[in-house]
Amino acid sequence: MTHRLILCFIAAVLALPLLGLLAYAVRLDVEAVQVLREMMATVLWDYTLTSALLCLGVGVCTALLGTATACAVTLFDFRGRRWFEWALLLPIAMPAYVLAYAYTDFLQVAGPLQSAVRSAFGLQGRVLPEVRNLGGAVICLSLALYPYVYLLVRAALVDRATHLMEAARLLGASLKRRIVRVALPLARPALAGGVALVLMETLADFGVVSYFGVQSFSAGIYKAWLTLDNRVAAAKLALMLLLVVGALLAIEQRAQARKRYASAKLGAVRPTEARALRLSGKRELVAVLACLLPIAFGFVVPVVIMVWPIVVSLGGESAADGGTHWARFAQWALNSLALASVASVATVAVGLGFAYAARRWRDRATQFATRLIGLGYAVPGAVVVVGLLIPVAAVQASYPSLGLGALVTTTAVGLMWAYLIRFSAVALQSVQAGYARVPASLDDSARLLGVGAWGLFARVHWPLLKRPVLAGALLVFVDVMKELPATLVLRPFNTDTLAVMAYQLARDERLSEAALPSLAIVLVGLGPVWLLSRALRQ
Repeated sequence: MTHRLILCFIAAVLALPLLGLLAYAVRLDVEAVQVLREMMATVLWDYTLTSALLCLGVGVCTALLGTATACAVTLFDFRGRRWFEWALLLPIAMPAYVLAYAYTDFLQVAGPLQSAVRSAFGLQGRVLPEVRNLGGAVICLSLALYPYVYLLVRAALVDRATHLMEAARLLGASLKRRIVRVALPLARPALAGGVALVLMETLADFGVVSYFGVQSFSAGIYKAWLTLDNRVAAAKLALMLLLVVGALLAIEQRAQARKRYASAKLGAVRPTEARALRLSGKRELVAVLACLLPIAFGFVVPVVIMVWPIVVSLGGESAADGGTHWARFAQWALNSLALASVASVATVAVGLGFAYAARRWRDRATQFATRLIGLGYAVPGAVVVVGLLIPVAAVQASYPSLGLGALVTTTAVGLMWAYLIRFSAVALQSVQAGYARVPASLDDSARLLGVGAWGLFARVHWPLLKRPVLAGALLVFVDVMKELPATLVLRPFNTDTLAVMAYQLARDERLSEAALPSLAIVLVGLGPVWLLSRALRQ
């Protein structure tokens, strides 16, 4: 009973910011009504329209990119196919805001591309369109997020599509008919789930929309909180964003349920009985280009853009300047590594506790607390920040002697609280996936032999969960290294991270200096790509 109370208390602590945000945002006193009227008359419709257009553009682009690449490497055989299977995951290591910084530096008026074009053709002024706008944000987010759709659609197609397309070919169906009438309907639930995940990430994004000046809900929340110092407006916007994200999460969960149902209905045939269709000539060239272009523009070109100024600076800077520059970078890296390491250990501990409780106790309270923890990753960082600071400010105003404001605001405690809310779900899902491979009969056998609860976990579960736990810790580590919104607001003074400094240097138009911390974040992000590529090979 004590263990259940502890778990429920942890779940309540992690859910407190969201509950506090809901309680604050649904108020309809005079001040709240006045703020709501002012928002409707000024910015609310702009935020709504811009966010809708952003989601529409990113959703369509990622659906097309993810589905086309997944169909290419799953249904067809062509040169380089095995390499493309894992290389298409590389853009997932590239945060969208890093893409935005790299392409802005490369495509701006004084950048190398426009300078070369002007020099070659004798032109003056701007020769390429401005990238820092809504269209540029759509492109950057699409290149960074399409692997979500690619992964889910590929998993759905590799299950059944090859065998069923072979059967359709034997029945006389053309290639186009086989793709449209057989493969794509099988992938529809996975496609819906992938696009829903992409839209949640799009709405949660702050780095790209803030840097490009796109007036989305996420940027509006920070503007209302930090620039206008209007908590009511920030809370109203955060609640609206949370409701939209909740609807997208429901769509994603329903799509995954439909995907499992389809797999269960078609579970009798192994897909290895049929081979992918061999392509040649123009069709092979189209397939190669369809896979190569997202990798090139989503990973290779941005990496080259970021590496070049680093190489130039190493060749031209003095020893003193170089030592100072690398010393600052080392401090940012140490701060990021420290925060990511502590967050990884804390979130994995929470994930292990709740996954073990959900396996051992089937009561409603435990299951509800586990589901509550699992929802955290869907909550945007902007919503977490507002939801965390509003109840803390209310408690501080009512009970100043507690000192809760000083404990949470701009301290490692508040930052870790935000990380736990956002990323405990990542560790929990990884541990639960590991538990799914541990037969329940092992638990029954251990109990018959007199093994207690702690012995069951330490001697039976833990040896089988080491790899899933390590994978969950790595995923959380990378997520924390890339995390920008919560870290930007809640970090302690003089504790800058790689993500924060990349954002601040890019905001100050010091894009060549932002290349080094941005590239470091990308290198760390290659860890999950390696894990995913191993999973695909297996």
